[in-house]
Amino acid sequence: MASPCKVMIPTTLILLIVILFIGSSNAQLSTTFYSKSCKHLFPTVKSVVSSAISKERRMGASLLRLHFHDCFVNGCDGSILLDDTSNFIGEQKAAPNLNSVRGFNVIDDIKEAVEKLCPGVVSCADILTMAARESVVLLGGPRWRVPLGRRDARTASQSAANNNIPPPSSSLANLISSYKAQGLSKKDMVALSGAHTIGVARCTSFRSRIYNETNIDSSFASQRRSNCPRTSGSGDNNLAPLDVQTQNSFDNNYYKNLVNKKGLLHSDQQLFNGGSTDSQVRSYSSNPKLFNDDFVKAMIKMGNIKPLTGSKGEIRRKCGRVN
Repeated sequence: MASPCKVMIPTTLILLIVILFIGSSNAQLSTTFYSKSCKHLFPTVKSVVSSAISKERRMGASLLRLHFHDCFVNGCDGSILLDDTSNFIGEQKAAPNLNSVRGFNVIDDIKEAVEKLCPGVVSCADILTMAARESVVLLGGPRWRVPLGRRDARTASQSAANNNIPPPSSSLANLISSYKAQGLSKKDMVALSGAHTIGVARCTSFRSRIYNETNIDSSFASQRRSNCPRTSGSGDNNLAPLDVQTQNSFDNNYYKNLVNKKGLLHSDQQLFNGGSTDSQVRSYSSNPKLFNDDFVKAMIKMGNIKPLTGSKGEIRRKCGRVN
């Protein structure tokens, strides 16, 4: 009797199947992650964020910035929320964050409300992500479905915060490199920079630009100098809006300002300074829908930077410390 035919499967096909299986077996972020485990999560987060912004409009920008500064340091894992311990120095005192990042009290308020709703279920990293989205929406920006399922880190890194978060003195090349290191494209970078349509910056962040740079509108520079003395140490913490026109509204005026040489930070104006990102800035300045669409895509992409999922990390009971 003839032996049955043997079906030969190419080695490359076997390898592909293995890769696909490994990829699918990893826990992934999902927009419906808490749909059964914490049904009233989104209204709860929105309520706390809305209350905070109604008391201080600037808080929306602060919460959005917290999410950005978290994701750029070892992924979106809530590490920026951790206070210093005897085992590690956290990220809050790193140069990009010291006397600058804020909104921790709002995140704590959200966490407290969520813990009452569904104890031990929702991570601080996810709360940061949701708070950032709600801030954008409440200030007039676009809405999007937030992928969730992140878990919280058990440690933080001051050195990574110092190295990974681009400073306001960054050149265009440095900015592109910093974002590329996080898996974000040049297009993502320009879109995410539009977050500077809300919020403020300290005098120390823009002093050099308003006194030393030439690619700046003269009347704009003069206006900013009135509240930011040339001498270092004097008025360092005085604030100025990143978007002088509508600092508490999420819109595309940030890009219009860049076209008119009214970017507050050196790193802002680098996006429109005769380089490879000029055309994208100009497009956003005249097309708010394009900006909103690209901002949403970039925010989702940024929120996917190395999340802890599955059994990695933990779900912190308090956002400022590990369990």
